[in-house]
Amino acid sequence: MVRPPLHNANFRLLSVNSLDNGNQTKEDWVNTQLIPVQAVGSLFCIFILLSNLLVITAVITNRRFHYPFYYLLANLAASDFLAAIAYVYLMFHTGQASRKLTVNGYFLRQGLLDTSLSASLANLLVIALERYISVMNCKVHSNLTKRRVTLLIVLVWAVSISMGAVPSLGWNCVCNLESCSQLAPVFSRSYLIFWSVSNLVAFLVMVSVYVRIYVYVKRKTAVLKVHTSGSINRKRTPIKLIKTVMTVLGAFVICWTPGLVVLLLDGLNCEQCQVMKFKRWLLLLAVLNSVMNPCIYSYKDEEMWATIKNLLHCVGNGTRRQRSSKANSRPLSSGQDTGIKHKHPTSQKPVKQPMKTCSGCDTTREKICCYHQ
Repeated sequence: MVRPPLHNANFRLLSVNSLDNGNQTKEDWVNTQLIPVQAVGSLFCIFILLSNLLVITAVITNRRFHYPFYYLLANLAASDFLAAIAYVYLMFHTGQASRKLTVNGYFLRQGLLDTSLSASLANLLVIALERYISVMNCKVHSNLTKRRVTLLIVLVWAVSISMGAVPSLGWNCVCNLESCSQLAPVFSRSYLIFWSVSNLVAFLVMVSVYVRIYVYVKRKTAVLKVHTSGSINRKRTPIKLIKTVMTVLGAFVICWTPGLVVLLLDGLNCEQCQVMKFKRWLLLLAVLNSVMNPCIYSYKDEEMWATIKNLLHCVGNGTRRQRSSKANSRPLSSGQDTGIKHKHPTSQKPVKQPMKTCSGCDTTREKICCYHQ
């Protein structure tokens, strides 16, 4: 038996037509369905890109966020940024457009999603480790050095890219079309079983770790509250950070667990489950998770929300200042009346106006400078 080459166009058409077993006409996204999904999905993805970019910028510009927890949180925002790119690529390469994809195109489409999911999952695991170290040492932030945090971030992306590249490296159904899955063409059902089971197990481990940390911190806070009559808010700061991460984890588990269960059913070749009917809603649910994350950061962390507001305010003031400078630099025409009477020049020098800070920027608190004339 001669193995078909990976770039062969005939194999591409054979694989696409063989995978769906005559169900293409039932499951194709016609234009009346696909265009609204692409429009709404594009708006969501634009919001995901911009909001997570603001979160990353806030962590960089605000020195109060220069701690391991917030560095890892910014890395989680970066994984959501990649997820938005993966969603855009998937939305515009599905339905009729998917028939024009090569095998490598399918690998790229699924690999981006797998890499972003792996990055989010690995980031949550690393954040759980950082929270565990800080809580056990009775500190708000762990004593991880910047070098160790950088190594953890590099490790997260190395593992995520490797997981996304596994099918293209050989664990696929290119040479055995009968073992191909329905939801992820050119992916073998055995790989879907491994992928879904490993992620579900990781979900259970993370939930148990975070619940244990939360219970421990709650007990410690209750003890401190009895013996402390002063500022209890400072003692409750670890709980606030843990609640933020637990909310992110809860949203992540709720939005991704149904999709992993359906992938597992597809891997088990459940013909009665009709997994193709759920693929659109599972995709939107995954997009919704990336939309929720920056909102959770801002809602649960007042400092983060204040920094993001200052960034938006400074961007708005910078845009208005640029427009006014362009308008003032335009030369007046000879016939244009300025309404100002000409006076003889005097020896007085013009007085320079002092620089003022814009009302929305608190330089002493956020270290974000924003000046205007």
